[in-house]
Amino acid sequence: MELFARSVRDHSGKSAVADDELQLSYAELDARSDALAHRLAEIGVGREDRVAVHLYRGVDVVVAVLGVLKAGAAYLPIDTRYEGGRRDHMITAGEVRLVITEPDLAAGLPDVEVLHWRSEPVESPKVESPGPLPGPEPSDAACVLYTSGSTGQPKAIVLEHRQMVAFALNPALPEMSPEDRTAQVASISFDPANFEIWCTLAAGAELVVLPSIPELLDGDIQRELKRRRITVMLAPAIAINHAVKVDRDSFAPLRVLHSGGDVLLPSTCRDLLASKFGGRLFNLYGPAETTTACTVFEVTEVPEDLESVPIGRALEGYHLYVLDPDFKPVPHGEPGELWVGGAGVSRGYLNRPDLTAERFVPDPFAADGGAMYRTGDRVRWNDGVLEYLGRFDTQVKIRGYRVEPGEVERALCANPDVREAAVIATGEPGEKRLVAFLVPAVESLSLKELRADLNRRVADFLVPSEFIVLPAMPTDAHGKRDWDDLGHTASSRLRQRPDHVAPRTETERYLAELWERLLIVEHVGVNDDFFVLGGHSLLAVRLRSLVRKELKVTLRPRAVFEHSVLGELAELVDRTREGAMVS
Repeated sequence: MELFARSVRDHSGKSAVADDELQLSYAELDARSDALAHRLAEIGVGREDRVAVHLYRGVDVVVAVLGVLKAGAAYLPIDTRYEGGRRDHMITAGEVRLVITEPDLAAGLPDVEVLHWRSEPVESPKVESPGPLPGPEPSDAACVLYTSGSTGQPKAIVLEHRQMVAFALNPALPEMSPEDRTAQVASISFDPANFEIWCTLAAGAELVVLPSIPELLDGDIQRELKRRRITVMLAPAIAINHAVKVDRDSFAPLRVLHSGGDVLLPSTCRDLLASKFGGRLFNLYGPAETTTACTVFEVTEVPEDLESVPIGRALEGYHLYVLDPDFKPVPHGEPGELWVGGAGVSRGYLNRPDLTAERFVPDPFAADGGAMYRTGDRVRWNDGVLEYLGRFDTQVKIRGYRVEPGEVERALCANPDVREAAVIATGEPGEKRLVAFLVPAVESLSLKELRADLNRRVADFLVPSEFIVLPAMPTDAHGKRDWDDLGHTASSRLRQRPDHVAPRTETERYLAELWERLLIVEHVGVNDDFFVLGGHSLLAVRLRSLVRKELKVTLRPRAVFEHSVLGELAELVDRTREGAMVS
């Protein structure tokens, strides 16, 4: 809180945060968050309490998290798109003391105290001072973030104030100035929001709330960035990969572009460096357990033989160890597992001492002790920088989110119509998709109803692109589940479409060729479904963008979801020639 107080002191009249409806100066943001903090203190909220922030995107989210921190508590952010089981689990397992929300979001919440709240202007000067706030200590919990769990249950990472400060002020990151305007595009439940909010406010810069990444990709990114005069942005690598394929000048207005969360493709970097983007490009890496990022690499050139973009060197105060199974450093150039120690390593997992002890161990290499975190990532040193080589466990990245297939399997098996489920990830790095294999518990399993039920249980990025029904799970000679067989089934599935009908019209042929490029499949037919072939929301955005750009036809955002069969979508496109907006 001292960092924010310094920015308030030095930049009181300057804009701190803005959305399309509201703009607050540092002084106004300070006053509104103070008012909320005092209200929370009156309710009894204090140190180490967890307060869920369940609000629509906008300025009020920033006011709320600041208010919670000023009250000495930790905020637990919940994306408003999370429904049912996932949201409720976060509240109950997180032992939330209070939920800050809005009336229309409160329906169906678990049995927990709720504060219906919207920030209001604070009159100045104050007639009566409500007294000093307790304020946090450096070792107090600041934020509790949920990530996918290896046991099939999401787990909560506890970040302390000292770790957030070590990241927000890290000199290894490019310096921000009070003149910068940072795009706030990440979900509040996703750890890049820590960079957006805290690095910006610590620098006295302005945080500008934009549409979420999927919505931003659905429009003209360059125009939106230019309209809001954005200079700094952290975007998921997969979003950058997608955007640059559609328009390589998408990020031209920026001074600094950070990539994170997934594999940044060398081809994307080449296109960016050859585009109108004249800023600096950085590749960040780091699990949420290390407070958003622990390494950074500035991309200044991309040799033709470069196979992967390095993840770089340690942020200041962080320690990187590439170890073998016996905890011994591997020789330079040899692959090993990455362990991270130092200032940004989090406290561990909330109420999970077993898992914390497994992933966070005493750092034997550090003179001052502390813990080091086992990332599960396979890396190697190459010319003084780290190269990412993949995962040692089953965890994968889907659209920039960390996903444990076990969590999806557990959610599928919670449906009484499913006897057994297995989930795997297929596709190239940066284009991974989930495929679910199901053994039904009923004679007729409705995949449409199953997908709808799963959407209520988990976040959208956890919903598989394809569901394959099997009479029984394949097993190997040892009676264990045959994952190789499932992988072969998934890869050959696209070649086994008995109702295949070749494209007949010019529009169908255009869409079929477009789908083949986007989905990396062959022989797309009239009866094929975009999402069954592996499509997802970001690819649907790119599809709409390309149709708008190449055919001059504008489809509304839900069009691909409601007309996902190629023949139906082709008819829709033909009906809306000349760029008319469909209803």
